[in-house]
Amino acid sequence: MKKITLSPPGGLDRLALIEAPDPTPAAGEILVRWHATSLNYHDYLVAVGGIPVPEGRVPMSDGAGVVEAVGEGVTNWQVGDKVMSLFFPNWIDGRPTRERTSAISGETVDGYIAEKSCVKESAVTAIPEGYSFAEAATLPCAAVTAWRGLMVEGRLQAGHKVLIEGTGGMSLFGLQLAKAAGAQVYATTSSAAKAERLQAMGAEAVVNYKEDARWGRTIFKMTGGVDHVLDVGGGSTMQNSIEAVGMDGHIVSIGILGDGRKGEITFPKFFFKHARMTGIAVGSRAMQEEMVEFINRVGLKPVIDRSFAMEELADAFRYQASGAHFGKIVVEY
Repeated sequence: MKKITLSPPGGLDRLALIEAPDPTPAAGEILVRWHATSLNYHDYLVAVGGIPVPEGRVPMSDGAGVVEAVGEGVTNWQVGDKVMSLFFPNWIDGRPTRERTSAISGETVDGYIAEKSCVKESAVTAIPEGYSFAEAATLPCAAVTAWRGLMVEGRLQAGHKVLIEGTGGMSLFGLQLAKAAGAQVYATTSSAAKAERLQAMGAEAVVNYKEDARWGRTIFKMTGGVDHVLDVGGGSTMQNSIEAVGMDGHIVSIGILGDGRKGEITFPKFFFKHARMTGIAVGSRAMQEEMVEFINRVGLKPVIDRSFAMEELADAFRYQASGAHFGKIVVEY
């Protein structure tokens, strides 16, 4: 079988396509033949060395494939079942704890850009009905993050107003999930062409953040304040997210795109709105299963921008870094 490994200190030139023996599942494990992964910002940070990993780590936190063999005692899966990975393979249900979230796919434990690997039977879920492997591989990180932010932590209701930022995979899943639940969605982008696509997907209005530095205030004036914000930039976007949120609204802090590792916020505007802020990192197996049930009911399909081959992983990351994509980038093998 083939797989890709990463060597310290990281960098796209440190990704190596190698051959390895086929693994055999131990008791309680399943052998999965993986067919696809998708790119997330977390994967990019691992690949370029922004998040250090040990020698030989297999990157990529998303994976979708088919069960090829089961170990002794496995009862949840049979050969031929189509499954997808978990970002946190040890977080089954309940609230996050250090123990449940210490194993991170593609970082602290091996990820899924391998033709085959063995995982615990609890470390996967079924894929949605009618999904291809490429489509399913877009879900475990980006879609579960949007699901948790809006549905679990935010308790989104029909009629609520949601702000998504940019056109990455998580943001577009946020748009799709919110629309399917009966919410109104507003968005930001820096591209007129992407703005048209966002509106075609159901966004009520789109603000160009490069042309309007106070885009949060513009969104507030337009909406009277949104109920939910999926903030992807951290310090680079949080001030505007606070401007955009309405009374008793909820901001979900998800990422640090751009120069967003640190930043300043205006606290009085935040607390006089009685707003809440929740920092999240993906979610549990139970959340992923709930999301799959929802997708099966509403028929949601992911937006895939482009597909690459396994040996083109470095090129896929370069394309991701360009910011030209709209939706998810996948790798199929």
